[in-house]
Amino acid sequence: MSTTTTTLLDRYEEAKQQNPKMRIRDMAKHLGVSEADLVATGVGNHVTLLQGDWEELLKEVHTMGKVMALTRNDDCVHERKGVYNNVSFENHVGLVLDPDIDLRLFMMHWKFGFAVNENDRLSLQFFDKSGDAVHKIYMIEGSNLDAYKAIVEKYKAPEQVAEITTEAYSAPPAEKPDVEIDAAGLREEWKNMTDTHQFFGITRKYGVTRKQALRLAPEGFVQEVDNSKVRKLLEVSVEKQVPIMIFVGSRGCIQIHTGEIYKLMEAGPWFNILDPELNLHLRTTAVDTTYIVKKPSEAGIVTALEVFDKAGNLIVQFFGKRKPGIPELENWREVVAEIAG
Repeated sequence: MSTTTTTLLDRYEEAKQQNPKMRIRDMAKHLGVSEADLVATGVGNHVTLLQGDWEELLKEVHTMGKVMALTRNDDCVHERKGVYNNVSFENHVGLVLDPDIDLRLFMMHWKFGFAVNENDRLSLQFFDKSGDAVHKIYMIEGSNLDAYKAIVEKYKAPEQVAEITTEAYSAPPAEKPDVEIDAAGLREEWKNMTDTHQFFGITRKYGVTRKQALRLAPEGFVQEVDNSKVRKLLEVSVEKQVPIMIFVGSRGCIQIHTGEIYKLMEAGPWFNILDPELNLHLRTTAVDTTYIVKKPSEAGIVTALEVFDKAGNLIVQFFGKRKPGIPELENWREVVAEIAG
C-alpha cells in the first residue's frame, strides 16, 4: 500500500471517529477526495476491487435473488427492493424492466466497481470516472449469498490495489442569456411533443439547460410552486392512495419506483418515505425551486413535479403512475391541482 493511501486511510479512520454518523459520500467531500477513493482504501481488507464488463455482470445480478437497489445524487437517495429481471443493453444504454427494479443505465459512466463488506452488510458498488457513486446493489435477508460470492469471484480484479486514479468531468457550459435563445421555436416544439422523452432532444437542439427550458416554456405548461409542495404532494398521495412514479438519478443511472406510498417521516433536514419495499430520503434544505411541468404525449398531457437544487440540477421528479400510450391517472391530476392551489 502506498504512503498516500495509508495517509488517506488514516485520515478516513480519524474522520470516522470524529463524525461516526456521517455518510461516506459526505465524508469524501469533507476530506476533499471522492467516495470511490475512500472505498478503495479498504481493498485487501473488507473491499474487493472488481473489473470486467459491467453489462455482463448486471445480467447476472438476478441470480442473487431479491436485493436492494440504491441510486442517489447529493440530495436524494432512492432505495428499492426487488429482483434484477429483464436486463438489456443497446450501445451502452441499458434497461432493467421489472415492476420492482426499474432502471435506466448509462454505462459510459460506469468506471470502477467494488464488492464491499461493511460489518457483514454485503454490496456491489459502482462509480464514475470522477469517483462519484452511480449505483449500488445491497444484499438483504433472503438474497442468494452463493450467487453474490460467485459474481465477486468471477469479476475480481487480478491485482487488488488500494488506490485508484479518478478524473474530473469538465464543468457544463454556462447557461446562455435567454435573449440568445430561439424561444419561439422551443415553445412550438414543446407544444408539439408526442412523447415526453423528446424534451431532452429539444433542450439540446436549442442549447438550453433544463431550468432555462422551464423558464422559457409555452404559457400554461410550467408553474413554479413553493418548495413545501413536495411534502404536500407526498402527503396527499398517501392520504388518497394515488400510485405515483419517483425518478432519482446519478450520472450513470436513473432509478424509478412505481406504486402507492404509505409511511412518511421527517428526520432533521431529510423528508423520508419509509415503506417495506421503498425508502426515499430527500434533503429538503437543498431544494431551491419546485415546478409543476406539463408535457404533451400521444396519450395526452403528462404532469410532473420537478425539484431542483441551487445549481439547477434536477434532484427528483414525481409523476402519476402511467405506461406509454395510456393517459395519466385522473386522481394524479387532482393531487397536482390541489398542490397548485
